[in-house]
Amino acid sequence: MSSIFTKIINGEIPSYKVAEDENFIAFLDAMPLVKGHTLVIPKKEVDLIFDLDSEEFKNLWGFAQQVAKKIEKAIPCKRVGVAVIGLEVPHAHIHLVPLNAMQDLNFGNERLKLSTEEYQTIQDAIKNA
Repeated sequence: MSSIFTKIINGEIPSYKVAEDENFIAFLDAMPLVKGHTLVIPKKEVDLIFDLDSEEFKNLWGFAQQVAKKIEKAIPCKRVGVAVIGLEVPHAHIHLVPLNAMQDLNFGNERLKLSTEEYQTIQDAIKNA
């Protein structure tokens, strides 16, 4: 059965993509911790990030680095935090979270509810950074 992320990759579910190449995609989290919270995933459906082969693993992190640099330019923050948890969706993914305080990366925090316009503004800022 396809994960929700595979459905996003296949265009079955809409998303706010900020970057994409032949192997990876980055899109805004639907339930962000902070504005600019982005998910980076391989297009290949793999549940556990450490099950990616070495080359895919290395390339995923390289792609995530490129996206993080765009986030840093687009979203006011002190740095971009990184988390790999993988419990909520059975598809390897990296969370990139703009940080201004330690608590910004607390997944126990209440998630933001953004408007379509807010998502589009954030998406455009990151894509164009």
